[in-house]
Amino acid sequence: MSGSQFLRRSLFSVALWTVVLCVDISPLKAQSIAGLWDGVVRVGDFDVPFRIEFAGEGSNIQGWFFNGDEHVTSTGGRLAGKSLTLNFDHYASRLEVTLEDGVLKGKYGNPARAQYDFEARPHQQAVASSGAVPTIGGLWEIPNDSPKGEHAWRFIVRQSGPEIAAAILRVDGDTGTLTGTFKDGKVLLSHFSGARPSVIELAPQADGTLELGFKSPHGGIRKLTAIRPADARVKGLPEPADPTLHTRVKNPNELFRFSFPDLNGNVVSNTDARFKNKVILVNVTGSWCPNCHDEAPFLAELYRKYRSLGLEIVALDFEEPEQRKDPARLQAFIKRYGIEYTYLIAGEPGELQTKIAQAENLNAWPTTFFLGRDGLVRGVHAGFAAPASGEFHTQLRLDFTNTVERLLSEDARASR
Repeated sequence: MSGSQFLRRSLFSVALWTVVLCVDISPLKAQSIAGLWDGVVRVGDFDVPFRIEFAGEGSNIQGWFFNGDEHVTSTGGRLAGKSLTLNFDHYASRLEVTLEDGVLKGKYGNPARAQYDFEARPHQQAVASSGAVPTIGGLWEIPNDSPKGEHAWRFIVRQSGPEIAAAILRVDGDTGTLTGTFKDGKVLLSHFSGARPSVIELAPQADGTLELGFKSPHGGIRKLTAIRPADARVKGLPEPADPTLHTRVKNPNELFRFSFPDLNGNVVSNTDARFKNKVILVNVTGSWCPNCHDEAPFLAELYRKYRSLGLEIVALDFEEPEQRKDPARLQAFIKRYGIEYTYLIAGEPGELQTKIAQAENLNAWPTTFFLGRDGLVRGVHAGFAAPASGEFHTQLRLDFTNTVERLLSEDARASR
């Protein structure tokens, strides 16, 4: 074979393999969903934009929603051909979508309760406003009268140029991280982490306030105004609720009582020997409650750190009737957050007041009662400010830790 013939045959072989590789690989690339996607769920009559990311393939496929820097990760799933299913068992929810022409379309939610139309496309960097971007970072207050007796909420804004991350902090806790980008003098902030979908249309006003159009699954747009705390005090407006004063006990000199079954049906009571002379955090919670999902990892961490020193945590869980019959979501909740402390089934959410009759103004999910070694309530904290709340989350962690350490350092004042 001459050198020229060898060269022609070699070039032909390279070309042939190139064709083969293109034929074999292109369909795989076309069906790949790994990476970051821009999604939208339809909630009532409005859309909620969000981000979602995927990794892996086949039965090892995984996805996660974002709550700021936190990942809300799937608990299982499968990618078969063009069909993707992801389970989020701790929310009792499922993502079922099909990939067509580079777009994921389908449903997310629980078929027995609520499902949202879901659509996602490969991520595209948002185009920011070309004009001047107003500075709105920092702390604001939103005057309002809530059904829980609040007269103001906090609005926490972090800003990096046109990029905005924010959260509304109420007595229950925060909304999760709402994100968006300034464009044409306003910004659309949104949040969806597999739960609590919401959208805020935000526009700075000439008088220094912020106009907020708040959309939630309850329907409609609620018009709100955010003002700086200093301006609110000048106007004589009430401050946001103090979570340490929101809920009380009727008689602080009375032992705090509980007696409810655990997941195995065994009744556990405050008078049991395992709680004698222990510091106890009694936590009112429910696996349906997004702020309870925020709080659970912190309580699990606190328990692991201090249980050897005499700390007990007792969750009084309130679930819907279907979860009480088949507590699959609750079991996934416990597993997801590594909960090792005592978990009791106290009732349904509507039974809160009657099941914990010693409390006054108990209406925030979650709420934590701090019991000394003597069994008396030494403090109550309503709600949970999660990482989306910034310095309020940092302060809450410090306050919880300091209170636990202080109570652990005390001797029992009375025998039970």
